Amino acid sequence: MPKVLPFILLAFCFSLPTVIFQVIAKASEHSQLPQAVSNNAVAQVKINNKDYIISFSGLANGKGYQDVHNRSFVYNVTKNQWREKSAVPIKETVNGLVGRLASVATAINEVAYVFGGYTLAKDHSEVSVPDVYAYHVLEDHYQALTPMPIPVDDSIALPYQSRYIYLISGWHNDGNVNLVQLYDTKTNQWQQASPFPGKAVFGQAGGIIDNKILVCDGVGIEVHFNKRRSYAAQTACYRGEINPQSPSKISWFKVKHPTGQSRYRMAAKGTINTTSNTKEIVFIGGSNNPYNYNGIGYNGEPSKPSNEVWRYNFDTNKWQVTYSKTATMDHRGLLELNGKLLTIGGMGENQQVLKGINYY
Repeated sequence: MPKVLPFILLAFCFSLPTVIFQVIAKASEHSQLPQAVSNNAVAQVKINNKDYIISFSGLANGKGYQDVHNRSFVYNVTKNQWREKSAVPIKETVNGLVGRLASVATAINEVAYVFGGYTLAKDHSEVSVPDVYAYHVLEDHYQALTPMPIPVDDSIALPYQSRYIYLISGWHNDGNVNLVQLYDTKTNQWQQASPFPGKAVFGQAGGIIDNKILVCDGVGIEVHFNKRRSYAAQTACYRGEINPQSPSKISWFKVKHPTGQSRYRMAAKGTINTTSNTKEIVFIGGSNNPYNYNGIGYNGEPSKPSNEVWRYNFDTNKWQVTYSKTATMDHRGLLELNGKLLTIGGMGENQQVLKGINYY
């Protein structure tokens, strides 16, 4: 996404649900990442009944253009051990740069998939890259796949039927797109699915469970008379239902927002609530002040992470808003391990780049 235009933050009046439950994020029992990283694409796979968590690319501690990298780290859950593995390949460098920000990743069966991202140059210019790779953990091997038809970054990647992956909206070079790009892992081909119905956004979050999708918030572009365009937070949630016989067909409709205030770069995932045995999409963290890659808002104010946890129940079509002990932002995905939801790295208070695993 562009980083140099002014930003107009929309203000919203809202009220929280009358019943609020508190959720405490426990101190991590897992080994920390080898180095702090934010804006990293994350995925997890299970092979021979062993779990592996993967962090692809991202931003290191310094938070400058030179701290953007393409390093990857794999966490062997059984051994409680992180290892640095082969860096995400670069088909061609842009201005000699190899790092990537705002890539997205997901997994199908034993294979992780990593999509796109953008390069960041010293002059803050950016290029969205089309690269797509399948990563085989045990072999530490990247397999180049058919590139994205429209390269996007700051998108979301959602798997379906152990075969398909949806890339929903996101930024392409100098503007957002409302596309839903559908990748078939069996044929290595792309097609366009029913487009995203809301305003095209970057930095949104979403999840999928069965054939149901939920996407919330992000940042759109506002165009004005006689002055440069600006960015505005989008406060909106959209639910999609995939036609199982025709995966490119998605029926979309709006869902009431849980708080009335947008959040940027949340972690999100579809899951089954083990307490109520209900199907949910869970959104964690993020910031109500969209920001540059270094955590400073487009409005010039330092962005603060949120400790809110939103849960949308597909059975009741209702939201529950809870709070965690830990506030984080700058996430590219939410993972689940042994009944716990996990964020890997990200940013904490005062835009600190994190190296821990927070679980909820």
